[in-house]
Amino acid sequence: MERRNGRKQRRILWIVIPAAVLVLLLCASLIYLERYYHADEEAIAAFSADRTVEERTLAGGETVFDPGGATVGLIFYPGGKVDEAAYVPLMRAISSKGILCVLCRMPFRLAVLDSHAADGVREALPEIAHWYIGGHSLGGAVASIEVKAHPDTYEGMLLLASYSNEDLSTEALRVLSIYGSEDGVLNHEAYEQAKAKLPDGVAETVIEGGCHAGFGMYGAQDGDGTPAITSEEQIRIATELIADWIDNGGRYAENP
Repeated sequence: MERRNGRKQRRILWIVIPAAVLVLLLCASLIYLERYYHADEEAIAAFSADRTVEERTLAGGETVFDPGGATVGLIFYPGGKVDEAAYVPLMRAISSKGILCVLCRMPFRLAVLDSHAADGVREALPEIAHWYIGGHSLGGAVASIEVKAHPDTYEGMLLLASYSNEDLSTEALRVLSIYGSEDGVLNHEAYEQAKAKLPDGVAETVIEGGCHAGFGMYGAQDGDGTPAITSEEQIRIATELIADWIDNGGRYAENP
């Protein structure tokens, strides 16, 4: 009888222990995923970027910032574990330059969980003849996966404090890379190594005084450097750089 009870107890343990471990892992994962950088709503509300552009939501949850009459579009992937709303000021500012912007919403705020979030966006906006894609930090790295899958779809890729995960060195692709001089989050060694994955002629700019989190409005980020300029200023500088870069690519060539 004791032997039988012992076997029964062991069988129960074989069931209970793995189940308990699984529950603990699930709880830990949920806690991790729910800890993210929230958008600073007060700072966003105070931002003086042009707000005359139309804002609407696509069926997939993406937010469109439409200046009206645009033929050039930018699909943007947010940084890892950052509320996508933190990039609304940047999207408004770029859109005010006549570029339609699409801000993607990622599962659990991780672009890696939906690397092809851009799929369906282009089809929903057939009026856009020229597409660019990019993102901030993890978002930019994941955007490179989308470019690799659809190399003939995009004319350029934007990397904000980011680098390519994919080898795009042989693609006919324009690339703009921007990061802040005080960025303490970007892995600079990996960034330099990843340059070999990009085509020749990459446009690279360092924003003096800028930091990693300065491209969005979500407050300070763990491990980041101390910025010497405000997020508002960093966003304005980045906007001018992005708009000039796209203009230099000939976005008005069909309508000189």
